[in-house]
Amino acid sequence: MRAGVLSEDRIIEFLNENFINTWVSNVELERTPRKQAYMARRREVLSKTFNRTHPLAQAIIKTWKKGSPVDCLVFSPEFEPLGGIDYNEFPECLGEFDDETEAYLFFLKASLEGERPGLGTLILTPEQPAQESVDTFRTPEVVHQDYTVVFIDTGAFEDGGTLTIDIRVGGDDAIGIFHLLDGDSKLPTEKAPDGIDPAVWNNQESEAYKKAFDAIARVWGIFPGKTGQITYQFNRGQRFKLCVTGDQWGGIGGINAFHTKISVEAAEKPEK
Repeated sequence: MRAGVLSEDRIIEFLNENFINTWVSNVELERTPRKQAYMARRREVLSKTFNRTHPLAQAIIKTWKKGSPVDCLVFSPEFEPLGGIDYNEFPECLGEFDDETEAYLFFLKASLEGERPGLGTLILTPEQPAQESVDTFRTPEVVHQDYTVVFIDTGAFEDGGTLTIDIRVGGDDAIGIFHLLDGDSKLPTEKAPDGIDPAVWNNQESEAYKKAFDAIARVWGIFPGKTGQITYQFNRGQRFKLCVTGDQWGGIGGINAFHTKISVEAAEKPEK
């Protein structure tokens, strides 16, 4: 997909129709170590400072690239990362373009179309049917607030197959909950929908909580140092999301690592 040549008016129209633009200083997010002491003094003086616990701030912190002086990030209204590029790698990481404006528009459009430019998706193919990943998860104070998401693309398996996710949780205290979702599914939001008691919505043991994910498969409560597995048969190549969060039974605020080996066994092709 190429953005093509657009007039300045059409570019502005495209941005206004699809985006709310904002920027946040690395200093405000305490991303710059030498400024952390400065920010601590600033909080003592000012009555109101940038709230690092806000969902947008947390989404930025979880998505930025290590070593990047500036990140351009796109998020959904639910603060799900849709695209992310490191200034040091722009625009080369997006391919060959005639100018930076064209590259930037490609990045924005690809983000809206679910291609997750710059974020990295585990792409499985018949030639490379297995990949591994390592990440962390956190046990949230409010259950629909903190997610770690692993994106999986099995589109190359046109006739479907069996997706297997082998999971090992690290040795820290947090207990893991793993939901496998269809790639187009939206993650639940912190606010309870109309007609649902917020106490029920925020109770991980409730049916409302489980139903909110619309998971096609899940494994519940993998304790530190333990393993689990998710298997799912699919009829055609598609995208998935592995949504990971902490079980509040193990204590709020805990952080742990997890390792996944994700593989696909291709279905036998139907006889002609």
